[in-house]
Amino acid sequence: MGYGARSGHDYPEGPEGDGRGPTPLMSDERPSPQGGETDTVGVSHTGDDAEGARDGGEAGRDRKKKQARPFWKELPLLVGIALVLALVIKTFLLQAFSIPSESMRDSLKIGDRVLVDKLTPWFGSEPERGEVVVFHDPGGWLPDIPNEQNALQKAFSFIGLMPSADEQDLIKRVIAVGGDTVSCRKGGPVKVNGAALEESYLKPGSTPCDDRPFGPVTVPEDHMWVMGDNRQNSRDSRYHQDGPDGGMVPVDEAIGRAVVVAWPLDRWATLPVPETFDQKGVAAKAAGAAPALMGVAGVAPLALWLRRRPVRADASRRAERITTGD
Repeated sequence: MGYGARSGHDYPEGPEGDGRGPTPLMSDERPSPQGGETDTVGVSHTGDDAEGARDGGEAGRDRKKKQARPFWKELPLLVGIALVLALVIKTFLLQAFSIPSESMRDSLKIGDRVLVDKLTPWFGSEPERGEVVVFHDPGGWLPDIPNEQNALQKAFSFIGLMPSADEQDLIKRVIAVGGDTVSCRKGGPVKVNGAALEESYLKPGSTPCDDRPFGPVTVPEDHMWVMGDNRQNSRDSRYHQDGPDGGMVPVDEAIGRAVVVAWPLDRWATLPVPETFDQKGVAAKAAGAAPALMGVAGVAPLALWLRRRPVRADASRRAERITTGD
C-alpha cells in the first residue's frame, strides 16, 4: 500500500492506454506498481524500506526514552529523599548531639558531636550502669535561657541536622540504676552496693565527690543516678537531691545512649562501659535477687502440695472409718 495522500481514485490504475482499468486491491496484499511508479503523491516504499522506516522510528523513540533527565530536574527529588531519610534516622536510629559544657571532660569536650542510639529503647532497652546517656531535663536542672532560631535552623532541628532550641537535654554517666544503693564520702571513692568504683574515666585532677559528698541513697525503680566525669564542674544528681525525684532521673526521660564521638574526626572514639562496672560487687544486689525469686517460685508449688497432702490423708482415713462403721 502506498503511504501519503491519495490521488482521489479508489484504486491505483495501470499505465494510460493499457485497457485493463483499475487493478483491484486484495485485503492482504499491496498494489503492484507498474513500471516502478505509483500515482500516489509522496514516496513509494517497498516492504523492506517500510520495515526499516518503522524500525528507525522505534529506535528513535527508544533513544528518547533512555535519554537521561537533566540533573536539575532530579535534584529536588534527591533532596526530598535525603530529608526523609534524615528524619527517619533521627527518629528511630541515631541522633547527633553537640556537647555544650565541660561537665563530661575528658571523655567529652565542648564542640564534640556524639551519636545517640535511639533504636534499642524501642525494644525495651533501659540505661545501664556506666553508660553515657542523653536525657531530657527532669525539671529544674537547666536554667530557662531563651534561644531564638530562624526558620532554616528550625527546619534543620526538625530533621536532626542541628540541636533544637526547645529541647532541654543533658548528658551524664549512669552510676546507679533502680534498686542500687550509691554513696560517696569526702576523700573516698563512689560506692555502688558497697563496691568501690575505680573511676579511671574522671578528668585528671578531679576527685570522686570531695566537692559534694552524698549518700547512702537508694535509687527507686525506673530511675537512675547520674554524674559527670568532671565532678568539680558538673551539676549532676548530687546537686538536685532537694528536687521532686531526689536527684534521680526517671528512665522515661532518657533519649538514648551516646555510643560514639563522631566529630571532630581527630576525636573519633567509641564510648564503652568502663570495666569497673562489671565487678561482681556492683551488680551483687540485682544478681542475688534473681536466684531468690526463682527459689521462691520453685518452692511455692512444693509447699502447696505438702500442705494439701495431709488434708487428703485425713479425708481418706475418715472415709475408711465411715465405710467400716467405726
